[in-house]
Amino acid sequence: MPLIETIRHDGGIVELKLSRPPVNALNPELCAELRATLGTCVDEGAEALVLSGGPKVFSAGLDVPHLLALQDDAGALRDAWTTFFDAARALAGCPLPVAAAIAGHAPAGGCVLALCCDYRVMADGPFTIGLNETQVGIAIPPGILRLMQRVVGRHHAERLLVAGDMIPADRAHAIGLVDELTGIDEVVTRSVAWLHGLLQLPRKAMLATRALARADLVEALTPESLQLEHFLREWHDPATQQALREMVARIGKG
Repeated sequence: MPLIETIRHDGGIVELKLSRPPVNALNPELCAELRATLGTCVDEGAEALVLSGGPKVFSAGLDVPHLLALQDDAGALRDAWTTFFDAARALAGCPLPVAAAIAGHAPAGGCVLALCCDYRVMADGPFTIGLNETQVGIAIPPGILRLMQRVVGRHHAERLLVAGDMIPADRAHAIGLVDELTGIDEVVTRSVAWLHGLLQLPRKAMLATRALARADLVEALTPESLQLEHFLREWHDPATQQALREMVARIGKG
């Protein structure tokens, strides 16, 4: 079964739906397939893309149990994180406009993928979004900090990331973390509608300006900006490992 479902909409818009039940946890296979599917859509002449996930959970972020299982294999752990960051960078650097249709919670890596999109439509309801890494003992990489700063500004980014806050949809909309709220069944429809509007513009000028405006986003996701080796060392810190295992245990009891 494919981990990315492709759904075609009018006007050359293709929806890429994360399809790894139950919560679209981002393991290396899903991340690699997302990156490859982005390239395929570009090669096959898509005009624009929608990134969607499951109902109630867009993506729960990285597959932490899988990562914890790799602790004795430093190469495999590095590859897993690299594959995720490569997928995020491919999404950020995609030459086509991408709207995120967020029909549910989007913590951690799910929020990162949403931040890499041009426009974010979120379900108006009891759903949250944010980068909650500090709550499980993970320090945010510098490049990921920059992703949040470019969307909500330095002050809001500091408050959210230091506390590891997951904020409700209405507050996310108020501070600009998401661009639009709608009913849970309409997030894809509204994402497609926004893209249709963008595609009415003179294409060459729109795409060139978009690429210029998003160059800093792509640069923030380079290994140098992410400080990947430092991040991996911090990942192995005993306090971080303990916090992660406690989180997995809580989820298992839920």
